[in-house]
Amino acid sequence: MTYGDAMTTRARSAERRAEILRAAVEVIAGRGYRGASLAAVAERAGLTQQGLLHHFPNKEALLVAVLEERDRWDALPAGGLRLDLLASLVEYNATRPGIVQTFSALLGESVTEGHPARAYFAERYGRVRGSMAELLRAEYGDRLPSGLAPERAAPLMVAVLDGLQYQWLLDPESVDMPGAFRDFLTLLGES
Repeated sequence: MTYGDAMTTRARSAERRAEILRAAVEVIAGRGYRGASLAAVAERAGLTQQGLLHHFPNKEALLVAVLEERDRWDALPAGGLRLDLLASLVEYNATRPGIVQTFSALLGESVTEGHPARAYFAERYGRVRGSMAELLRAEYGDRLPSGLAPERAAPLMVAVLDGLQYQWLLDPESVDMPGAFRDFLTLLGES
């Protein structure tokens, strides 16, 4: 096999993995993690189950890859997190309900003991709260106009973000997720 052949093979493999991840997002969004089967993901991706297992050895590995891919899609510039960028991410999420639904379904399921995504979400939320505290400190200093320390306000900000996603998924006609988040940012800045 030549170098060019190896590069083509790797590119095809990466493309196939991306197709599988897109299929997995769709299946999980529709059925939840527990209701999603490898067979359903394989079928949606146009593969046999054995073909899928060539890329992901088990359902848990596929789940972790889906979550990591979602985080890459949502990545904001390192060290450059600002409230306006966070508001832009909320606006972007409003254009992709399937991704938001998949994340929300997995988050809801992950609170149960033994769920394969439980550790992932626990670690992720610790990291996100830390990032939110840094963002709030950069914006307001050691105290928000309300007097709260950034570390105390960070979990509230995360709760607003996730809570708005759930409300929007349940009733997108009544809940303006980006508008409600901008309203929350206005409340943060008031004393």
